[in-house]
Amino acid sequence: MDCEAEKTVLTPDLVSCRQKFIVSEKEVFRFVEEVFIKLGATPEVAKCVAESIADADNKGHYSHGMNRLGLYITDVDQGVLDLKSTPIILAESAATAWVDGNNALGVVVGNFCMQLAIKKAKESGIGWVVAKGSNHIGVVNFFPEQALKEGLLGFTCCNTSPVVAPWGAKEPALGTNPISFAAPGVNDDSFVMDISTSGVSRGKIELYVKHNQPLPVGWAIGSDGKYVTDAKDAYEKGALTPLGGENNGHKGYGLGLMAEAMSGILAGSKFGPFIRKWGKKIERGDLGQCYACINPEFFAPGYNERMSCLMDYLRNMDPVDPENPVQVPGDWERNNKKKHQDKGGVSYSRVQLQWTNDLAKKLGVAPLKFK
Repeated sequence: MDCEAEKTVLTPDLVSCRQKFIVSEKEVFRFVEEVFIKLGATPEVAKCVAESIADADNKGHYSHGMNRLGLYITDVDQGVLDLKSTPIILAESAATAWVDGNNALGVVVGNFCMQLAIKKAKESGIGWVVAKGSNHIGVVNFFPEQALKEGLLGFTCCNTSPVVAPWGAKEPALGTNPISFAAPGVNDDSFVMDISTSGVSRGKIELYVKHNQPLPVGWAIGSDGKYVTDAKDAYEKGALTPLGGENNGHKGYGLGLMAEAMSGILAGSKFGPFIRKWGKKIERGDLGQCYACINPEFFAPGYNERMSCLMDYLRNMDPVDPENPVQVPGDWERNNKKKHQDKGGVSYSRVQLQWTNDLAKKLGVAPLKFK
């Protein structure tokens, strides 16, 4: 059988093939959009989440793309997420705003807040918006990149379910609390940082569980505080470690606490150990998030040129390994997008596609078409 031929279902022969299957970004968008419309979302909301998921996988952030679809659906089924709700502004000034996400889908809240921050930054030089009552927002760099399109610097951080043990502790009390920052250069070049303040994101642990693979040493600890490599054990009973590892975990711990201070604490949402454990407890997320923009035109002239000068210098430095040139944060994602464009789509495992195929049958939507 020719496993490269385009199929719409995973036949027994296809299941036995040891390869990835290629799905176009347009097809990913179509599938996710139809799924959310079937779940009761408005076309606008379905489009928002489809853009976010397709964008994450296209960049290579598989942990926050299609991999997150199941948890979103569970939240909808359990009634802890409102697909028809819209955010509202509780208070604002020329440069700031406090928003209630009204339990809307996280990407809907994020888009609302970032667009508000962009507007304020254009008018006042800076826009700083925090939101309570939100939900998981997907891959975080999706939002600072919106600022880039307007020639602005963008920043996003948020809190998440408590799965990270503070440096020196055995039990989780903070989320992976990701931070993303984007700065524009010339000719659409840019610096885009997106990091979890844990050593690795929770979503990557989930992927190791799904594929029954052992974790690298140092990613997670058990209840005794010692490293564990069993992915399922780490996911169900353990805790992630802060960014920086055994000797420098105080740095990731501090960054995670900073993200919490600027999102959950500032916005008045739940925070730290008081946030529900996503996927394990039927309870509203009430997550806190921060979205900020800076207009470089209010500061020293020539920002983009100087930023590009620095990025080009770094990229042209002599690498330790000639096969792996020095990169700037954001290059990895751009390279993945180029690779996927050349291949005609994103690569998915048979495990992932089998799950989406089962979901399609359950909801009565057309399954993903792959190559």
